[in-house]
Amino acid sequence: MGHVKCRRLFVRAARTLAVATTLVATAVPSSAAPADGPTDGSAGRPAAPAAGPPPPADCPRLSGRWSGDNRERLQRLIDTVGPCATGPGHRGARPVAVFDWDNTVVKNDVTDATLSWALRHDRLRRPADWSATSPWLTPAAGAALRTACGRKPAGGAMPTSAMPACADEISLIRETGRTAAGEPAFAGGWNHRRTVPQYAWVPRLFAGLTPQEVRQIAGAAREEALAAPVGSTVRLGTRSVPAYVRYYDQQRELVGALRRAGFTVYVVSAGFEPVTEVWSRPVGVDAGHTVAIRAVTDARGRITMDAEGCGGTGVNRGEVIPYVEGKRCWVNEEIYGVRGAAAWERQGPARRPALGAGDADTDVTFVGDATGLRVVLDRHKPEIMCRALDDADGRWLVQPMFIAPLPAPESGYPCSTTAFVRPDGSGAPVRRDDGTVVPDQPRAPGGPVRP
Repeated sequence: MGHVKCRRLFVRAARTLAVATTLVATAVPSSAAPADGPTDGSAGRPAAPAAGPPPPADCPRLSGRWSGDNRERLQRLIDTVGPCATGPGHRGARPVAVFDWDNTVVKNDVTDATLSWALRHDRLRRPADWSATSPWLTPAAGAALRTACGRKPAGGAMPTSAMPACADEISLIRETGRTAAGEPAFAGGWNHRRTVPQYAWVPRLFAGLTPQEVRQIAGAAREEALAAPVGSTVRLGTRSVPAYVRYYDQQRELVGALRRAGFTVYVVSAGFEPVTEVWSRPVGVDAGHTVAIRAVTDARGRITMDAEGCGGTGVNRGEVIPYVEGKRCWVNEEIYGVRGAAAWERQGPARRPALGAGDADTDVTFVGDATGLRVVLDRHKPEIMCRALDDADGRWLVQPMFIAPLPAPESGYPCSTTAFVRPDGSGAPVRRDDGTVVPDQPRAPGGPVRP
């Protein structure tokens, strides 16, 4: 059996054992009635439960600053699900909470910070053929990369710190999906609810390195980004890009409180897994509970151009990553052991997280699957904000970003027409579970950040 297959089976066996012993199901919090249950008449929110016994004294209490009643709603979830609801000797399944990572638990993107550091420190290797780095890379992008980054020696370190045009091409393709000249970098057909080419491209930029070498690069980038002042930038090629990343104190506290309250916490990201692991570990989420894009390694342990798949899709070139419906697939497969095509489908309440948190349309499916609360960091992303502001079942919670929140959008969200992205990339109306169309939403409601 090959090195890659052995590693994959070992990781999955370990995670399946953890699931079998601690995660088999999740409970709908008693603070939320079923979707078709009675409401208290305020914005369709389910009626509060009758007063019951207080949670045990040792259950964690949130103290961070949140907008409106968000902290109270999160505290109620902690108090009414799992061991804090049933007291010592809890025998039921441990509830699950799933967080996106970039711009959800931290401010800014840790994969971008790592790529920036690698480009400024000559840590990427030149591929023999740029077109092999993505099945969708356009001839224009391949030519731009060859011109800016050179052709030889293949496999050698690229001196990108002294090649600003090369750093520009790589970082702009990752950031915008276009070359420095504005030409599309990717073309062809892909499922827009299962992948996005520039995200799938990033692990291939680290081909030839080992995952441990990527972790070392990510660690150096993390140290630099945490030391950089909030709002600062760094020169990358000819451009200025964000230099800093910060853990959100409120999210760090929430993750810790959920873990102390008996929840099992996972991170599911569309970033590169060795990078996300380095950042998630300090908040108490280890590599076994961190899911992101997984590159396949060769017999010598080096990253290749292939990635692991999900939901019946095996090793692939980036057609399936933890992105939109792909995040649901990995949640179902990694946490609940659902295999094959069924992993793409919404599961019953016992096989869904109690809490989901995200910031973008990439997160909308798994956050929407949560049975208790669905936390959205407001970055004005249309589909997830349509669902959160519509709040059809009273379980959505909108929170402005904790650092440098965006001003209110100038216009509303086109929920009734184009905010839903079809697999072919075209727009369509956002629909509720019952098939009705979500009306256009004007903007997120404001709210003071409470002490």
